[in-house]
Amino acid sequence: MLNRFVTVLNIAITGLMVLMLLPPVYDLIIKDLIGLPDKVAALTHTALIILLPWPMSIGFRRFYQGVLITKGLTRRITYGTLVRLSAMAVTASVLFSLDTVGAYTGAAALSMGVVSELIAVRLMTRKSIAELKEIGTVQDENRQNLNYRFIVRFYYPLALMTILGLGVHPMVTFFMGKSRFPIESLAVLPVVNALIFLFRSVGLSYQEAIIAMLRRDSANLYKLRKFAFGMGAFLVLGLILVAYSPLSRIWFHNVSGLSLHLTDFALLPVKILAIMPGMAVLVTFQWGVLVYGGKTSPISIATIIEVATIILTLMVLINLSDLPGIIAAAVAFLVGTIMGNLYLLPFTRRQFQRIRSGDRES
Repeated sequence: MLNRFVTVLNIAITGLMVLMLLPPVYDLIIKDLIGLPDKVAALTHTALIILLPWPMSIGFRRFYQGVLITKGLTRRITYGTLVRLSAMAVTASVLFSLDTVGAYTGAAALSMGVVSELIAVRLMTRKSIAELKEIGTVQDENRQNLNYRFIVRFYYPLALMTILGLGVHPMVTFFMGKSRFPIESLAVLPVVNALIFLFRSVGLSYQEAIIAMLRRDSANLYKLRKFAFGMGAFLVLGLILVAYSPLSRIWFHNVSGLSLHLTDFALLPVKILAIMPGMAVLVTFQWGVLVYGGKTSPISIATIIEVATIILTLMVLINLSDLPGIIAAAVAFLVGTIMGNLYLLPFTRRQFQRIRSGDRES
């Protein structure tokens, strides 16, 4: 049932992406609404065509990763990640040696990486899927409640969270295109995001770990919270070490290849966003606790608050201040993330108390 659900979902999302790439629709969104220059819009269009396998590959990959997490085989997810990174590195190296356009090289590397990881993860789940099919022949107390309506009701807040979380980036691009220093801001934004993501990514999968470990024993909640605090503090200190030292200039200029002029644009946003890895760990901890308790609606509402705060902050800073677009975006991301986390705190606290009460009763 879950396999059929994710298949339909992946086909629908890919179809939507194809629709958006049709010239009339694409021109309306990218040129008229966002206002990208014709040259950049043309490069983006081809890159998005190359990225067409991306959503379906991601969808199925996450589905099979869920199987591995359910079976406690999280180490295999790491193996899949290594396959993806290797495929990306090989693809990017080959296309770079052929002097391929940078946007096309990046898009092809990303697509090849996720497709390769999907194949690897699927092969690693063969035995687990066979075991789950055997188990599925046995009735249990929860099976009667699992239908497509239940799946949609449980899943749509999480899907909405992802859609809004990813959809905010085109909105940020739209506002930065109308800000001060728009070209410089648009040029450094992906590089700044990449550095932040290196530290944030460590905590992004903590939600799945929390769900899996709480299913084994809800008493693990205290250890999971303690680990989250430690991991968040470690990641924040690591990014601060880079952002507030000469390492940031080395990263942006020598490693990422930005000019000295663009490097200067990138330094302050990274300093502003230095606590983002800790915020990412906090929010994934809260997501994990809430999803374990079946409380997914607050997650989507928190995302709406976060996105609305980001857009409102951008509108105010870009229209009423002289800040460059990249600085306004950094402040907006930080304020929005804080607001989303604050909204989730009381729901997480109540769910935390329910889990603790259950431990005492047992």
